[in-house]
Amino acid sequence: MTINSKLSERLAILATLDPVSQAAGTVTTGWISTANHERLLAVIQTGVLGTSATVDAKLQQATDASGTNAKDVTGKAITQIVKASGDNKQAEINLRAEELDVNGGFDFVRLSLTVGTAASLVAAQIFGGDAKNLPASALNQAAVVQII
Repeated sequence: MTINSKLSERLAILATLDPVSQAAGTVTTGWISTANHERLLAVIQTGVLGTSATVDAKLQQATDASGTNAKDVTGKAITQIVKASGDNKQAEINLRAEELDVNGGFDFVRLSLTVGTAASLVAAQIFGGDAKNLPASALNQAAVVQII
């Protein structure tokens, strides 16, 4: 790492749940390989939540990009966000690649976000850090259209 590098060269936007008024239910990102990054960071964002709404989020792991053998990553779920205190908040979930069930062949990750009770404004991103090859930004998802 060099002092002259840009943070955008050391982080990649690997997956997103774009801002939306999400109806009650669960949405997920696509499966992300951990082969290129040592660490991931999921950022969950709420806007205005619907009446009595809740938001839950967790990381899940699988053995391939199709989600084979999918299961939750132990200890990688947020405390439920509730309407009473949850408008316009953020939550983060950090993950090191070695926290996956690597002995079981698990090296793919996705974010699962569940809105309960009422439609709510939400968004989320998964960033990849500590890339094995720089610049990490070369691994950005296709929806990243500008880096300034």
